[in-house]
Amino acid sequence: MFNKFVAAILPYFPKKFIWIFSRSYISGENIDDAMRVSKDLNSKNIKVTLDVLGEFIKTLDEAESNKKEYLNLIDISYKNNINGNFSLKPTSFGLLLDKEICYNHIREIVEKAASVRGFIRIDMEDSPCTDDEIVLFRRLKSEFPANVGLVVQAYLRRTLKDVEQMADLNSQSAPLNFRLCKGIYVESESIAFKKYEEINSHYLEDLEFMFRNKIYAGIATHDKTLVESSYNLIRNYNVPRDMYEFQMLYGVTPKLRESIVNEGHNMRVYVPFGKQWFGYSTRRLKENPKMASHIIKALFYKG
Repeated sequence: MFNKFVAAILPYFPKKFIWIFSRSYISGENIDDAMRVSKDLNSKNIKVTLDVLGEFIKTLDEAESNKKEYLNLIDISYKNNINGNFSLKPTSFGLLLDKEICYNHIREIVEKAASVRGFIRIDMEDSPCTDDEIVLFRRLKSEFPANVGLVVQAYLRRTLKDVEQMADLNSQSAPLNFRLCKGIYVESESIAFKKYEEINSHYLEDLEFMFRNKIYAGIATHDKTLVESSYNLIRNYNVPRDMYEFQMLYGVTPKLRESIVNEGHNMRVYVPFGKQWFGYSTRRLKENPKMASHIIKALFYKG
């Protein structure tokens, strides 16, 4: 109860206090920070997905600026020989302001990535965005079949049906590529599973469908139980190593991450950066209220 209370009020603290928590989960405020962290992860045989923090913009000028930042990020990443791809949130490009402008911005980014054999992951945001983001993905996948993927969230009751309905886009030469996560947004019970066991059960149901239908799966989890269950599914379906990878957030469960890499599985780490780190950090804090006590201790630590 105390941790939840502290997690609720910490977003109102000065940013320098929140940074005590954030610095473990964000590579930094600028591209140089992201390049440094990405090179370090690459040296450990870990791929990355780079993400410029920021979402739910208010003006289309912000969307234009975000597009330019991603185009620059792609250039700099390839000049630095980073082994990784890129994740983006459609609301950062005006999804809620003008869907066609949003599509054109993201299409330009995907086209840029495709020109260097890169890959763009479209993040799934909260439920009001789900249909629009699937439509966006469909349009891009039809033009750039090997260069774009989508996030799906296991806690949404609709997800398995969504994945089944997108199976028409799957092909042997350019398989569908989904990042499967549990889901982080606060949704009503009418549309989302709430219990831990329920979410895990549907996560594995979604993953099994992907393996059964030869869809590339990004197994995005920090849950050891899900990791071990995923191992079982991989063995049962004899899934080749080039048809799945495990994915984790930067700074989260590093020991579990290391154990997965040591088992010989592909690993990709989500590396966020940017000046809009505050909103990302406070969401992480709400997801994991136990971190609140660590922040309080850090504030008063004198050693």
